[in-house]
Amino acid sequence: MATTNGHTVKAFDEDLGQLRGLVAEMGGRAEAAISGAMQALVRRDLDAAAMIVEEDRKIDTIETEIERQALRLIALRAPMADDLREILAALKISGVVERMGDYAKNIAKRVPVLEGAKAIEPLSILPAMSRAVSDMVKASLDAYAARDPQAAILVCESDKAVDDFYNSLFRALLTHMMENPHTITAATHLLFIAKNLERIGDHATNIAEMVYFAATGHQMAERPRGLDSLARAI
Repeated sequence: MATTNGHTVKAFDEDLGQLRGLVAEMGGRAEAAISGAMQALVRRDLDAAAMIVEEDRKIDTIETEIERQALRLIALRAPMADDLREILAALKISGVVERMGDYAKNIAKRVPVLEGAKAIEPLSILPAMSRAVSDMVKASLDAYAARDPQAAILVCESDKAVDDFYNSLFRALLTHMMENPHTITAATHLLFIAKNLERIGDHATNIAEMVYFAATGHQMAERPRGLDSLARAI
């Protein structure tokens, strides 16, 4: 921001710090929702699932506040170059994190549907996939907090492991449904849960790409998709 007023610079830095803090809080809530939704699924904990659905409103509220503050900063401070990129990154990242929260909420909403379903063996893959996704989300938000482009690159590289989980689970669930037709409904719900996790991983890479652009002013090189052609169509 072009200014010679030290007080104005300090006030702007404080505003940016507050914006980063809101993004961090929002991201932390989304991380908790993702891990909590998976725990609720594994334990068939209806109360925990309902709480995650309810908590999603707080994530939405924080997104609205980030939008308000970001637009205020742009209107009042007329930021340039690095500062403008950072504000725009916070604005875009908040939208991505909100969608992550929605995916976590969608997982939680399926817990009551699966409450009475018998155990399906491929379900054992989901917690490991969820941990890999949660690690990506945390790493992408850490990269944003540190404004670290190299850390952002590592996040994108780790997305292949999540895609591998999804491909494996997709094949396992299809096989299970063919061998056990009476489990098709429950297995289909698990398939959509796995897809929600895969999409959260994609959103973590989107955050990393925004971090890279905000820090360097350049777009990250496009990454290849790691999904099977059939799995990608679901």
